[in-house]
Amino acid sequence: MHQAHNTSYAEYSRRLDTRLEVEQKRQREFEQTQKMHAQVDRQLHR
Repeated sequence: MHQAHNTSYAEYSRRLDTRLEVEQKRQREFEQTQKMHAQVDRQLHR
């Protein structure tokens, strides 16, 4: 948790604003990964 998001698990579970920031970052990273995966799939299956 600390390496990826620069926050401890205790702070994550205690502070709502920190939790929201972390979850929004996770969502953005997930969406970027899905887009990259789709691009690779399209390139492989031409």
